[in-house]
Amino acid sequence: MTTNSFDELTPDIISLSKLCFDANQIPSELYTEYDVKRGLRDLNGKGVLVGLTNISEVCSTKVVNGEVVPAEGELFYRGYNVKDLVKNISPESHFGFEECTYLLLFGKLPRAGELEKFCSILSEYRTLPTGFVRDIIMKAPSKDMMNTLARSVLTLYAYDDRANDISLPNVLRQCLELISLFPLLSVYGYQAYRHYHDGASLFIHTPKPELSTAETILHILRPDSKYSPLEAKLLDIALILHMEHGGGNNSTFTTHLVSSSGTDTYSVIAASLGSLKGPKHGGANIKVVQMFEDMKENVKDWTDEEEVGAYLTALLHKEAFDHAGLIYGMGHAVYSLSDPRAVIFRSFVEKLSVEKGYEKEFALYSLVERLAPKIIAEERKIYKGVSPNVDFFSGFVYHMLDLPLELYTPIFAIARIAGWSAHRLEELTQNGKIMRPAYKNIGERQAYVPFSQR
Repeated sequence: MTTNSFDELTPDIISLSKLCFDANQIPSELYTEYDVKRGLRDLNGKGVLVGLTNISEVCSTKVVNGEVVPAEGELFYRGYNVKDLVKNISPESHFGFEECTYLLLFGKLPRAGELEKFCSILSEYRTLPTGFVRDIIMKAPSKDMMNTLARSVLTLYAYDDRANDISLPNVLRQCLELISLFPLLSVYGYQAYRHYHDGASLFIHTPKPELSTAETILHILRPDSKYSPLEAKLLDIALILHMEHGGGNNSTFTTHLVSSSGTDTYSVIAASLGSLKGPKHGGANIKVVQMFEDMKENVKDWTDEEEVGAYLTALLHKEAFDHAGLIYGMGHAVYSLSDPRAVIFRSFVEKLSVEKGYEKEFALYSLVERLAPKIIAEERKIYKGVSPNVDFFSGFVYHMLDLPLELYTPIFAIARIAGWSAHRLEELTQNGKIMRPAYKNIGERQAYVPFSQR
C-alpha cells in the first residue's frame, strides 16, 4: 500500500477493525486465573526474571530487618555507580560517553592509552560509505527520524561484505561502526527532512576526528558548528545517563530476544530502534517538553504554587494538555524514591539554565518537581514512591541546547546503541537458546464450516 492510497479510513476498514477488535478480546480475569505476568511483570510491577547480565544493575530497594523497602535509586555500569562515573570525569573532558562505552563493552575502565586508541577507532569508523548520504539519506526523507535511522541501519547491511557473520570479532566491529555512525545517520536525516519538507537550508558538515560523540552532534547539527564547553559537557552527560539501563527495559530486551535467533547485527539494532521509538519508552521526554509548553501558556504566574498545583491536578483529571491523565516525567517502572539519573542531571541543568537564560523555566521545573509527587499521592493510591525520572529533565536540556524535537528520541538511540551493543555481545557470548516464552491459547476449538454454509 502506498503512502497516499487513501486520505482517511474507509468505512470498510473501520468495519473490519471492529471485527478485528472483537476477535482479539481476552477477558482480563483470565490473566489472574492463569497467573499470567502481563508485561512480564508481577502484580507489584516487578519484572519477571528472564536472564542474567554482568553489564548493568538498576537498584530501587533495600532490605531492612528482612523486609524489602523502597530506597533511593542507584544505577551501576559493570559494578560502578553512575554517580561516581559522572563525578570523576575530568571537567575539561567531553569524552565521558566514550569512556563509559569502553566500560560497558569490555568490562573495565580504560587507561589513558586505551581510551585514546578506542576513541581513534571510533573516529575512523565515523565515515559513511561513498554516496550513502546522497543515495539513501537524501532520498524519500521521513518526518520521523527514528524511522529514518532504522532504514539507514538496515541499508548498511548491503554495504557490509560480512553482514551475516555473527562471530564475536565481527559483531564487535559492526557495533563499533554503528556507535560511531548513529550521530551522522540521525542528524543528516534531520537535515534532509528540514531541507526537502520545510525548505530550510541544507547543512551536511563533515565530522572532525578530534571531536567526541557529544561534540560531533552539535558540530554537524548547528549551521555555524559552534557550541560552548558547558553545552558539550551536558550533552555528554546526557548520553552517559541514557546509554544503558539494565537488560529488562523494552529495547534492550528486544536486543537479547532478536539476537537469540542468530540473526545479523543490523536486523537486531533496527528492531531495538523500533522498540525505543514507542512513546512509552524513548519518546517520553518529548511529552514532557510539550506538557510544559502547554503549562506555560495556561499558567499566568509560574511562581504561584496554587496555580501551578491546579494545573497539575487538571492533568490528572484529564482536563489539561493531552487529556491522558498523566503528569509526564513523573514516576518510573522501577525507581520509587528517586531516579539517580534525574538527580545527577539536576545540578548540571541548573548551570546550563543560567548560561542560556532559562532561569524562570528552571524554577518552574523545580516547582513541578516538588509539587507533583504530593498531588499524585493525594489523587491516586501509590504503592511505591513517585519522583521525577530522567525524562523530566532531559527534554528541558535538549530544549536549552536548541535541539529539535525530532531528534530527542534519536539522541536517546545514539546513547543506547552502546548498551544494546554490550547486550548483543553478551547474548552471543552465552550462546543461549532462542527465546520462546509461552502463550496459553484460550480460544475454543471449532469444526470447519464449508464456504457455502457460512
